Amino acid sequence: MLGNFSYKNATKLYFGDDSLKFLNDELPKYGNTVQLIYGGGSIKKNGVYDAVKEILCANGKTVVEDGGVMPNPTVEKLYEGVKIARENKVDLLLAVGGGSCCDYAKAVSVSVNCDEDPWDKYYIRFEEPDCKIVPVGCILTMAGTGSEMNGGSVITNHKEKLKIGHVFGEEVMPKFSILNPRFTMSLPKRQMVAGIYDIFNHICEQYFSGEDNNVSDYIAEALMKSVIRNSLVAVDDTQDYEARSNIMWAATWALNTLISRGKTTDWMVHMLGHAVSAYTDATHGMTLAAVSLPYYRYIMPYGLSRFVRFAEEVWGVCPQGKSDEQVAEAGLAAMEEWMKKLGLSLNIGELGATPDMIDGIAHATEILDGGYKVLNIEEIKQILTESL
Repeated sequence: MLGNFSYKNATKLYFGDDSLKFLNDELPKYGNTVQLIYGGGSIKKNGVYDAVKEILCANGKTVVEDGGVMPNPTVEKLYEGVKIARENKVDLLLAVGGGSCCDYAKAVSVSVNCDEDPWDKYYIRFEEPDCKIVPVGCILTMAGTGSEMNGGSVITNHKEKLKIGHVFGEEVMPKFSILNPRFTMSLPKRQMVAGIYDIFNHICEQYFSGEDNNVSDYIAEALMKSVIRNSLVAVDDTQDYEARSNIMWAATWALNTLISRGKTTDWMVHMLGHAVSAYTDATHGMTLAAVSLPYYRYIMPYGLSRFVRFAEEVWGVCPQGKSDEQVAEAGLAAMEEWMKKLGLSLNIGELGATPDMIDGIAHATEILDGGYKVLNIEEIKQILTESL
């Protein structure tokens, strides 16, 4: 393991098909008023909303509704949520939904008692909160982002054509998260597979960086193999509890900071995907899928030994009679076949991107330095063009 690091995860998890009952254990720890955050209303159709409201009422809580959180939460929605929280002096932000609801709740949590514009403070200047933070709890209904056990919060500003993530510290992480795999089973298949690829790419972003043969890499390989295996089961049978539970658990461990310890990390696929999403408002996991293969094929020569390991350890490519380049390419080819089986989008044109957007998307892409090569704008344009 390289370098020096500390590790702490502040979120308490409750997992399993009886996990919602533990909300009764958590609610007494917080004040009377709960801001109930959710999305477009699917939780009212599948019964989750009623079950949560019953527990809140049984615990004597005053519930303030905050619905309509969109898949890519906007800065306008953030301002709306902050206004609700301030007017009602809420004591707990309870996000019931997928990663977007969890991200949004964290953004509200650091903004309620902040005197400055939260978009400017947290997403442009990347400052840390210096005000009282309203605690967040999560009840997850979609597996993918890992937002239930990290400090990440992504907000979109359509006017500025920017989608930006801020990873806050442990004080902003959810105090508790409830993970019931059955709550994910009413998702449309396209949303399910988008979440699955988000999980896989979170692991890739931490795996394709650095050369140290460390513990984090072995954990990452095991997680990737689990996601691959269980995703193929879930695509054939979306109601398979074992597959869905393993996918949900892998999503949490893919991005709760564990496998990034002792490593540099890449995150350029996410930066490319965020920029595409800012222009198209496409589903997050699909934007990642659409840009991944062109990006990985471009950087493969700069991190060849890791791509060879990926091919052999994750995809079972036999190296006999092949050059390192051939082994690495066979690994990416196997990954592409898996992505096709899931029904993922493999080009950004399918998501609404057009050739005339390439320049704008490229300039909206934040360039990071954690991967095998630091890209320039022309290289980003090339990768995006190959993604069309």
